[in-house]
Amino acid sequence: MNNALPALALAGLLAPAAWAETLVVEADGYVDVVAGRVVSPAVIVVEGEKIAAVNPASRPAGARTVALPGHVLLPGLMDDHVHLNYIIDEGWETEPVRFTGADFALRAIPHAEKTLQAGFTTVRDLGTGLGFSDVALMKAIDRGWVAGPRVIPAGHALSTTGGHCDQSTGLGPGIVPPDFSSGTADGVDEVLKAVRYQVKHGAKVIKICATAGVLSFEGPAGAQQYSLEELRAAVDEAHRHGLRIAAHAHGTEGIIASSEAGIDSIEHNSMMTDEAAAIILKNGNFVTPNMHLIDALDPASLPPLLAQKQRYLAPLAVESFQRALKNGLKVAFGTDAGVFPHGDNAKEFTARVKHGDTPLNAIRSATIVNAELLDTPDRGRIEAGLLADVIAVAGNPLEDVRLLEDVRFVMKGGVVYKAPQ
Repeated sequence: MNNALPALALAGLLAPAAWAETLVVEADGYVDVVAGRVVSPAVIVVEGEKIAAVNPASRPAGARTVALPGHVLLPGLMDDHVHLNYIIDEGWETEPVRFTGADFALRAIPHAEKTLQAGFTTVRDLGTGLGFSDVALMKAIDRGWVAGPRVIPAGHALSTTGGHCDQSTGLGPGIVPPDFSSGTADGVDEVLKAVRYQVKHGAKVIKICATAGVLSFEGPAGAQQYSLEELRAAVDEAHRHGLRIAAHAHGTEGIIASSEAGIDSIEHNSMMTDEAAAIILKNGNFVTPNMHLIDALDPASLPPLLAQKQRYLAPLAVESFQRALKNGLKVAFGTDAGVFPHGDNAKEFTARVKHGDTPLNAIRSATIVNAELLDTPDRGRIEAGLLADVIAVAGNPLEDVRLLEDVRFVMKGGVVYKAPQ
């Protein structure tokens, strides 16, 4: 007889008790992201925080069953570009001088829970303001203090003085003095110090802003800001510490320099030419487009300079995404959530399909591709021995990718955080 498991609010707070029992999750099928098909039926045995067996010949005696009729299971989704303590709201431009690290960390808590409830069990947080608040959030989630996805934090993003990730850009002189400890670094020596400082205080990935951007008060969005020499220094130092490195890069020259420097993932990638695509293919970098952001970020809501940059880049970003698909680049899944509301991450799937991707390819980008990029081989597939990060939707997402915008069941590490009522 099956014992249906009720929905558990903030189940992560009950994790020790949950890990003590064996669970069986049964559904109509599960998405085999490697084979590219739905396998039916689905019987997943979970012991502790890992998957013990998939469709075994017999079930373990005494296991509690989570019955999900009418649902299809998938691996927990991964978003490689979020800003959990960030949100575009009134006064966001001056938060660096009004907020402390504690403010940023506390604001991130409900955003983290919304992200988990949306089916994203792993995220990479690429820069979240002051005070290593993303590192604090990672620790709070890992300790079971709050509910949220597994967080891979970057600490402070590296920026040239006056560059995209210099939080004092646009403010008066001296209000926020630039300093390598907050990521503002010029020249190879300061870049090395800045990378080392982020690692010292808990960063698990390094982010560097290779070009100007949209939501910052500096020059053209595509302008290259870090030199090839500086980018290579950051890459070498990050890799020496065993960390991956991501580069914010909109403009063609900055994209090419990031690729040649050995950057692991090029974020946004908005002005990628055929030449740049060929170089990226040769070097094997990942690229992370943000298609939903194009529709979600209304230029009318931005200051005039930023609105102008957004209108200019949006059509070029669509062309670059289509060029990435055409050239067979390694396209990762990242959303820039925080620029739009947290919890809407899965709208990226629909946007990608709208612009020429397939549902399977989009789902693979948020599972097996991101598992490779993030160097997390213990997740991204429903297989024995991997982490029990499992979600469910009411139907076949390979036929209708919009189903991923309504995740009905979320399990992270063997703990149920969301279940159908």
